[in-house]
Amino acid sequence: MFEWEKLGRVFDPTKVKDRYFIKEFAQAPATLEFESFLRIYFACRPNRDPVTGHYVSYTAFVDVDKHDFKKIIRFSNKPILELGESGTFDEFGTYPTSIVRHEGKVIAFFGGWTRCDSVPFTVGIGKAISSDDGITFTKVGKGGPIIPYTPNEPFIISGPKIRRFHDKWYLFYISGKKWILDNEKPEPVYKIRLAISDDGINFKKLDKDLIETVLGNNEAQASPDVIYWNGKYHMFFCFRHGTNYRNNKRGYKIGYAHSNDLITWKRDDTKVGIDLSSEGNFDNESMAYPHVFEMNQMLHMLYLGNEVGRYGFGWAKLKKYKEK
Repeated sequence: MFEWEKLGRVFDPTKVKDRYFIKEFAQAPATLEFESFLRIYFACRPNRDPVTGHYVSYTAFVDVDKHDFKKIIRFSNKPILELGESGTFDEFGTYPTSIVRHEGKVIAFFGGWTRCDSVPFTVGIGKAISSDDGITFTKVGKGGPIIPYTPNEPFIISGPKIRRFHDKWYLFYISGKKWILDNEKPEPVYKIRLAISDDGINFKKLDKDLIETVLGNNEAQASPDVIYWNGKYHMFFCFRHGTNYRNNKRGYKIGYAHSNDLITWKRDDTKVGIDLSSEGNFDNESMAYPHVFEMNQMLHMLYLGNEVGRYGFGWAKLKKYKEK
């Protein structure tokens, strides 16, 4: 059983004044560790288009001191990826991004999204490579999708979390199951899935949902972050109700599952050890997109607060762990 201590919010993106691409949101944090600092990638948005009211999203990063996360060393000068060309899968945004070092390069798997007519959007997963220690990235070809839509996964293939175990690439992601109407507005339902590769290019899908539901068939699950620690695999993810989940406690919470083989998972949210705050206005309604990593010989968690990261992400450290 985990017990986490919340340390506070890292930064508020609405207060960043000198970056055109960071005006709102700091979503889906992912980390890359350096000797003296931690680089945290996140998805952000400039202001809405004044004519259409639409957003686009970019991926950027902030470097923080490894021993004092509120000490910001620098922000990226520009997004790490350009948006895609007209008609490509990432024309309107990159969100979220997952990072891993491999053979002297920094590899990114990212969600690229485009707008639709009958529903608001759909998403695919792209791949990009950095040769300058994760400052800028070049897409592989047009960037993706790196894994295709299939008859059982017809839309919203997103939320990539790339991990290396046993010299293989494990791509945890979400896949859309259906769209449902909430006050005449379409809302997506998606579940957590897995694809495995020997080379990081050609992936074989497991073609099954990994995590059972606790809120019924319309439960949406996202952000499956997996670590190997203390002799087993641990997955932290987030889940929400299918409808009426915005700006209330039907929104995202953090869930937990464990596995011995990365294929079969046992869900037990009672062991997650972190929950909504009882007061304040940062994470008292929802918590989402957990990212768990080891640093300074301790486990840490980054997570989004209310409104799915509109006002930044929080930091927590592991206070206690014990097997039941």
